[in-house]
Amino acid sequence: MEDILVKTSTHDYPIFIGDMLRFQLHQLIQKDYTAILIVSDKKVAELYVGDIVSNFPERKVYQSIIPVGEQSKSIDFFYQLHSDAIKFGLDRASLIIALGGGVVGDLAGFAAATYMRGIDYIQMPTTILAHDSSVGGKVAINHQFGKNLIGSFYPPAAVIYDTQTLRTLSEEEIRSGYAELVKEALIADETFCNRLLKTNLTNLSSDQLTNHLTNGIKIKASIVGMDEKEKGIRKHLNLGHTLGHALEAEKGYGEITHGEAVAIGLLFSLHVSESLFSRRLPYLPLFHWLKHNNYPLNIGELDEESVINRMKTDKKTLNERIQMVLLKQPGEIIVQELSDHDIQMYIQSFRRRLVKE
Repeated sequence: MEDILVKTSTHDYPIFIGDMLRFQLHQLIQKDYTAILIVSDKKVAELYVGDIVSNFPERKVYQSIIPVGEQSKSIDFFYQLHSDAIKFGLDRASLIIALGGGVVGDLAGFAAATYMRGIDYIQMPTTILAHDSSVGGKVAINHQFGKNLIGSFYPPAAVIYDTQTLRTLSEEEIRSGYAELVKEALIADETFCNRLLKTNLTNLSSDQLTNHLTNGIKIKASIVGMDEKEKGIRKHLNLGHTLGHALEAEKGYGEITHGEAVAIGLLFSLHVSESLFSRRLPYLPLFHWLKHNNYPLNIGELDEESVINRMKTDKKTLNERIQMVLLKQPGEIIVQELSDHDIQMYIQSFRRRLVKE
């Protein structure tokens, strides 16, 4: 079992990574909580909620199950979690366990941050993608005008990552998660990036996956430790997300996975970076890797004005000017302000390049 410590201004918390950890919660959770609410989606709940409950035979354990998909990161299901917590009698000494992917983690974490002004929660990610969202304490729900616009910084009490749960993931979910791993590698570790771009996602070994996840989490934990509230370097973790989030909202949440949208956003960031800085960056290696691993790269017809307006809802935007995270070279990141006209020109040239390649 790997044990990583994340340092924050609120409190430090551990990340445990290993096989079958869902059966060891009674050892990993030391605090004596008055009640536990497990939040999960219907698909994950069928597979693993029973395993979680079996850890706590002497405690009050309740469940709140939400539908699968990004649509559940809404004000309605946020309210439902609060209603369930009240109905089950949770108090300030209770615990919420977020069992699932990024949607469950973000929603349950935001509910924990706001229920009775904040109670403990533990992230138990069951997807590769959630290795990123479960670390760092960013919790949120979506607004119809943009992703993650309603939320908070609220660190978990722990992250418990049972890698055995990843064996049931679909190819789509694996693709989605690996886009965030590539993002982290581009930001901080060129050697790791080169290794990822040689990986065949349809033939992953357990050792490969655990190694890649551990490297990605260490990068994320290091950046969060330096900049918890996203005042500086943590903004770099938004590489690929300015266009990625806009595509998710434009196409409708759930029509394209978060990771697949980020993958297109990463390519776009590299495309813009090559043009702005007149440097050869790993656009082509990334493009060919994404294509080889069946990422959907055909973004189709776009209302460019609408996409640009959605990009302006990105949390880095200042005075209605889009701030894009760009790459001078792997490991060297810069945040650059771009005009609407420039963004439109880059979107048009990017779409032509996607078809040409």
